Amino acid sequence: MSISLKGRIPVPDNDKALKPEDLTRLFVERANEADAAGIAALYEENAVMAYPPGSQTTGRDAIRALWEKVLANAPHFEPEAPLPTLISGDIALTATAPKDGAGARAQVARRQPDGTWLRLLDQPEFTPPAG
Repeated sequence: MSISLKGRIPVPDNDKALKPEDLTRLFVERANEADAAGIAALYEENAVMAYPPGSQTTGRDAIRALWEKVLANAPHFEPEAPLPTLISGDIALTATAPKDGAGARAQVARRQPDGTWLRLLDQPEFTPPAG
């Protein structure tokens, strides 16, 4: 089965997150393709993203709009190795140590009824408070 996202080439089922760690890889691939709709598809409908810094973006549509703005500047994203994932039932905590010095990245993902994973909460960058 394939789905189409805003004129994007249909996405094969193997381009879905079959494990929580796949979300980071799929994010990087789609960001480097400037595919804001594809990035938004990695989030649950009512997901919350702590970005831009100091604020929150809530809902898949708002997350798509945010990434359209960010990707308009054509940033390049590098893959980041995942830290150990914690899973409890259908909830997972994923994290990476960022290459860009953003302190840390963490996401909460939820297993969907079809067995794939989507982001529910996303903290793409945070740093320790200034001492």
